[in-house]
Amino acid sequence: MTGKPAPYPVKLENVWFNARTKPLIKDISATFADEEGLTVILGPNGAGKSLLLRLCHGILPAHEGLVTWGGGDDPGLHDHRQAMVFQRPVHLRRTAGGNIDFALKLHKMPRLQRAQRIDEALELTGLSRYRAIPARLLSFGEQQRLALARAWALAPDLLLLDEPTANLDPAAQRLIEEVLLKMIAGGTRVLMSSHDLNQARRLASHVVFLYRGRIKEQSSAEQFFAGPKNDLAQSFLRGDLLWWRRRAVFAPDPDKEDDKF
Repeated sequence: MTGKPAPYPVKLENVWFNARTKPLIKDISATFADEEGLTVILGPNGAGKSLLLRLCHGILPAHEGLVTWGGGDDPGLHDHRQAMVFQRPVHLRRTAGGNIDFALKLHKMPRLQRAQRIDEALELTGLSRYRAIPARLLSFGEQQRLALARAWALAPDLLLLDEPTANLDPAAQRLIEEVLLKMIAGGTRVLMSSHDLNQARRLASHVVFLYRGRIKEQSSAEQFFAGPKNDLAQSFLRGDLLWWRRRAVFAPDPDKEDDKF
């Protein structure tokens, strides 16, 4: 895991992503994970947060524009230095320890080193006693922590998380947040999507506000929660319902960029 540049910053330049002919990510130019800590991509459901993470990780290609990692566009950079955990992770029909071992084996880690790393990952996530338990018998919250353990075991410099606490009860959510804080304290940068304002207040060092596929605001968490400049971000922070409908085709407003798509 040495000899390669770090996978940050992740830089997007004029990036578009379309579903058929409909643009879902619209002309985004931004830089992520260039500072330590946890960056939260905030926005309502359907804003494009998951798509943006997948573009950042390189598992979806941009239809237009350029995504680069650490100053280069080598997709192999994420093989060892970047990992992603999805909202609903998939586990193999193996034990909790076996799932981590499989990931490490794919990355050609020696057997003795794998055993030590599995112990460390399970201890970090509070799952040591479940090492020999089939992963699919764990609760959903435990499975999510196992997914974090599996990703962290690869020693990524940058960890991307897609709403890792969605649909979890407060106790399970707290455990995951504690794990994330430990990872950050250990030097791992985290880029995470969420629609949970309270969670962002607890964890974020930086905030990106996304609405309908466009970045409307990007700042430190302190600045964002003190008072965002964008009116949609202000509404989201107040807890207002954000909704959109296309204006009548005979009367578009040229000053409203979201009327165009």
